[in-house]
Amino acid sequence: MNCKNCHTELSTKDDYCKCCGGKVIRNRLTFRNLFEHISETFFNYDNKLLRTFVQLFKQPEDVIDGYVNGTRKKYVNVISYFALAITISGFYLIIVKKFFPETFDFSQMTISGQEEFQKKNMSFIEEYQSILMMLYVPLYALMARITFFNIKKYNYTELLVVFMYIQAQISIASAIVIITLGVLGISSSIVGMLMVPLMIIYSAYVLKRLLELSTSDIIVRTLLFFVVLGITFVIITIIVFVVLFFTGDLQETFGPAFEAGKKIGEEASKAN
Repeated sequence: MNCKNCHTELSTKDDYCKCCGGKVIRNRLTFRNLFEHISETFFNYDNKLLRTFVQLFKQPEDVIDGYVNGTRKKYVNVISYFALAITISGFYLIIVKKFFPETFDFSQMTISGQEEFQKKNMSFIEEYQSILMMLYVPLYALMARITFFNIKKYNYTELLVVFMYIQAQISIASAIVIITLGVLGISSSIVGMLMVPLMIIYSAYVLKRLLELSTSDIIVRTLLFFVVLGITFVIITIIVFVVLFFTGDLQETFGPAFEAGKKIGEEASKAN
């Protein structure tokens, strides 16, 4: 008998291939063993996926440092976990948009005249969310490199691994929480906004454990990270304005807001 994956010769007593590690399948596919395989893969506490998800909350350093240092069989590898997060995020957006559209309704928190811009912005995020997730990782890794400038435990490539795990965990957990709350009838834009501070706290928690920092140190580093984030946001905003200016979309995008501001100013001056 040979392994069906790598064709290595096996003995009749082998349950796994000694060469590639693949499980030896002896029975034909039926609904029963298909269900058993799905249950074992996704609902068994000992499976890699659930173990990885749980440990990224309990002991993130065991998962992330393990991968960085070469222990890569115990947990789901970072590429697979990140790809799973992108897939779940795609389904999550479809479900929320169809059944709980108010979750992404920020009209009450939008400046007058910017409703159309907000709609375009949300449409862009929905369309390119996978690409945005991939772009966040190198950006966050770079900002972390600056924030933790005097800590040399991880190089930039290893920081990419750190933030791929963090971003994936946040995406999966957010999808589970928001959809669950939506089913319970608590779905609203406020729920989405409340997830933001929780994401920040989780990221700080993971970095604190990975870098073995004190509570006071991670608080200071988090504040510094916000400074770096603010500077990055200003730079990105300037780039967006320049692109909109040269493409001729600046007036179309922000014109209504300018007009609304002008009217408010005129009404205020008349009242005085």
